Amino acid sequence: MYDRLLFPTDGSDGAAAVIDDVLGIATAHGATLHILNVADTTHDSVTRVGSEVVDVLEAEGDSLVAETAATAEARGVETKTAVRQGDVPATITEYAETAAIDLIAMPTHGRTGIGELLVGSTTERVSRTTTVPVLTLRPDSDGLTYPFETLLVPTDGSECAAQALDLATGIAVNDAILHILSAVDTAAFGGSDSLPHYDALETEAGEVVETAADRARSGGVDEIIETVEHGTSIPAAIRSYADETEIDCIVMGTHGRTGLDRYLLGSVTEAVVRSADQPVLIVPQETDTAAAE
Repeated sequence: MYDRLLFPTDGSDGAAAVIDDVLGIATAHGATLHILNVADTTHDSVTRVGSEVVDVLEAEGDSLVAETAATAEARGVETKTAVRQGDVPATITEYAETAAIDLIAMPTHGRTGIGELLVGSTTERVSRTTTVPVLTLRPDSDGLTYPFETLLVPTDGSECAAQALDLATGIAVNDAILHILSAVDTAAFGGSDSLPHYDALETEAGEVVETAADRARSGGVDEIIETVEHGTSIPAAIRSYADETEIDCIVMGTHGRTGLDRYLLGSVTEAVVRSADQPVLIVPQETDTAAAE
């Protein structure tokens, strides 16, 4: 169960487009919503108004979080607001840790150009450093299905993938369907699926999925769909499967296997976040998965 949600906002159209989704999650869990604006100290924002020295970014932030809190409270969601100065990703990560946040919810797109972006690459930087799960939401989606009814966990058998699976299992025990997928990258074999090493990888992928499914069943999940996908791009294989099976949320870890085994997670997770139509729940390595139960 999520008790404390963090919504970093920069006042962009992207943030405004996902606030209803964030409020839906907070309402479902009876959670307190922490609304954070970061005044980026890499920009000079101090100015003089008459005889008073004013930090323009802090003033804008105060107004923004108050307005967002009013929207939340109108929906019956308890809020806490904060405006902080500092590097944006680092400040979000620090706030999440000190406030014992259970889940960070961020849109995949925010401000760009002169306005400076809060999300997009910042979301990726937060997910690399935080110990808190990060749920990325697409501002251009038709709206969030929540509680999630179908979950997809891509896995490569790594420990971080197992942690993502455990978090998804905690969600799926509430009558959701859990899809477990391992993807075989045919690009490593020139697009061919007839070479000996390819057969070995496919066999290994099947074993990885089976092991993950056994783990999820022991965690109490009743309905599990196991699959091995093939493609010249692992992110594309994940996206294609998610679209075809109408997945509500993709759950992925931040680190995976490297070297000859190929890696599924890490940069692949970021590629999926950037391009998938579904929300992606990013599970950092060594995250406490108990919050989802």
